[in-house]
Amino acid sequence: MLFPDEIIKFKLPDAELIYYPAFFSLEKANILFQKLQSEIPWQQDKINVYGKEHFQPRLTALFGNEGKPYGYSNIIMHPHQWTPLLTHIKNEIEQVCHTHFTTVLLNNYRNGQDSMGWHADNEKELGRNPLIASVSFGAERNFQLKHNTIERAKQNINLQHGSLLIMQGAIQHFWKHQIPKTQRDIGSRINLTFRVIK
Repeated sequence: MLFPDEIIKFKLPDAELIYYPAFFSLEKANILFQKLQSEIPWQQDKINVYGKEHFQPRLTALFGNEGKPYGYSNIIMHPHQWTPLLTHIKNEIEQVCHTHFTTVLLNNYRNGQDSMGWHADNEKELGRNPLIASVSFGAERNFQLKHNTIERAKQNINLQHGSLLIMQGAIQHFWKHQIPKTQRDIGSRINLTFRVIK
């Protein structure tokens, strides 16, 4: 288990946000990134936007405990069984989060044109104040947050290769977040968001 020296606790209204820029060592992050690229059965689902179907601008996969489907944007995903690789990563994260996660949603942003729009992780199956642990591998991407009612309350975080971001408390009620597109010529980023499905 790696115990990173640097921990950033953001002082934001109505939010608990903790960032470990180098949760995994560079060597370990490189190995995990390559394994995730090759071992995960990535898929590209369609979503309905203003009455028209579009492919999501990223690849996804869901793993978790049996009988714990997860739904968002009118998509119902049924989990694959945990793999040794994902169980290993989950165990590392659980040591600092003190939570037993049931599910992980994986997103593969293949290049700078893949993205995730403004949203909150507030689905009812996550419970009232969910703890969500987000692990990033690969290309660094800008993670943007904005408060729902306080216009000046904004935060940008460049999610580094091997980093861990923990969102907890009331943040999903008061904030939205996104991964915007970028014109920079960058490679793939894989993000794993560990959560508890009630």
